[in-house]
Amino acid sequence: MTTPTVFISHSFSDENWVREFAQSLTHHGWNVWPDHHAIQVGNSWREAMEKRLRESSIIILLVTPDTVGKPNLFFEIGAAIGMGKPVIPVISRNLDPSLLPPTLRERKYLIQSTPEATAQEFISQAMISG
Repeated sequence: MTTPTVFISHSFSDENWVREFAQSLTHHGWNVWPDHHAIQVGNSWREAMEKRLRESSIIILLVTPDTVGKPNLFFEIGAAIGMGKPVIPVISRNLDPSLLPPTLRERKYLIQSTPEATAQEFISQAMISG
C-alpha cells in the first residue's frame, strides 16, 4: 500500500510550526508536499496550489485566527472538497470553533498542539479511519 501524500494549507506566519509538523509526519513515513520554496520564481501561486491539491491524497488545513476568514482558505476548502479529497482541519487553541466556515465546523477537527503531538494525533486518527 502506498502512503498517501499530505498537503498542508497554512499561512506564512505559521511556517516554522508547519515545517516541524511536516518533518514529524515524514519521520513517521508520510509523504508531505514541500513548502512554498518549491514554487519557482515567476510561477503562479494559484496554479502551484491547484497542482498540489490535485496530486495530494489528504488536505490538512491549519486554521488560526489569522487565516479563518482569508480567501485562500475558502479556495483550498472548495478545491479539496470539489476534488473529493479528505479535509482535516487543525485549529489553533485560541480559535473559537464557532468561527470556522460551516464546511469545516461539520468535520471532526484536531486541536493544534506541538508539531509532534499534532502529527501523532493525525496519524492515530488517520489509521482509525483508514
